[in-house]
Amino acid sequence: MRSMPRPRKPYVHKETTRHGKTVWYFRRGKEARIRLPGVFGSKEFSAAYDQAAAGKPIEKRATAPQSSMRWLVDRYYESGRYSKMKPNTQRNHRLMLESVCKNGGDRSFRNSTSADIMAGVVRREATPRMAATYVSVMRAVFDFAKDSGWIAVNPVGIDIKARQEKSDGYHTWTVEEVERYQERHPVGTQARLAMDIFLFTGLRRSDAVTLGHQHVRGGVLSIRAGKNGAEITIPLLAPLRASIEAAETGDLIFLFNSRKQPWKSNSFGYWFADRCIEAGIIKGRAHGLRKAGATIAANNGATPFELTAMYGWSSTKMAEVYTRKADRVKLAERAANKLFPHQPKGAGKRRKSPSENK
Repeated sequence: MRSMPRPRKPYVHKETTRHGKTVWYFRRGKEARIRLPGVFGSKEFSAAYDQAAAGKPIEKRATAPQSSMRWLVDRYYESGRYSKMKPNTQRNHRLMLESVCKNGGDRSFRNSTSADIMAGVVRREATPRMAATYVSVMRAVFDFAKDSGWIAVNPVGIDIKARQEKSDGYHTWTVEEVERYQERHPVGTQARLAMDIFLFTGLRRSDAVTLGHQHVRGGVLSIRAGKNGAEITIPLLAPLRASIEAAETGDLIFLFNSRKQPWKSNSFGYWFADRCIEAGIIKGRAHGLRKAGATIAANNGATPFELTAMYGWSSTKMAEVYTRKADRVKLAERAANKLFPHQPKGAGKRRKSPSENK
């Protein structure tokens, strides 16, 4: 999901070093500039800004030993690979790493073993998603350490995996639910336009809230996905075109909030969930409509490559989930039809009683 940028405080300037590292400075007028430590928006950064704005010297945090996990994490935050991440990805990495450093920041990362990582996985296995995030983030951090020449082997080997939670994820909308929503929210409303965008484009929520007239040319909708940068190009289907033409829209956005401003992705998600509840669809979510569209397309014969192009996935792996399900249904139908010719003649028919034969 593409997050709205945080407002920048006065007198703050950003620079990118030749190594791709982002650094921040405080400079008021012709005063000497002051380097602001920490990641933009972090507590350390904000505290340093307040000190600089008040004309006070910035208190430097005690430098952690260069073998400690805390030191490695701080270097990771300063790296180009971290600064190039999407804001939400940065936030997720930071939350996990600060949790790790809270209990083990003084431990030597150079001596970390696969057993240590597995112990961390086990401690989090009650929440499988958190355990999976832990593995992913720690692998990224130790990859950074290895690439920097600080360790020889990444202790988070490819054989270390978190137990996956068996779940179908978000509820996939049924045809009956789509019809119920359409009845409650007619064409011409923002609520209906939101559903039509998800159903007829397959866009992620983070991309849907940025969609506007500038993305439509000659009956074709084209937008670059915020999550992975994939170019999504699909025809503007007639129902969606009618919905756009009937609803009030902005110049650069189709969907807007009560102040007629662009939605933040999370806020839009809550708003859309409320519109679903109004239609009696308690589990209805935007992603569930995306899943419904992919399911319908797969059931109608869409190939993994076609689905990947439409839904902006980086590989066919996710598309194959939908096509495999569709193939299983078709194969089951064929198998059932092959059973029928081999049933004994008259099987399934009720025999007449002797009295009925009289």
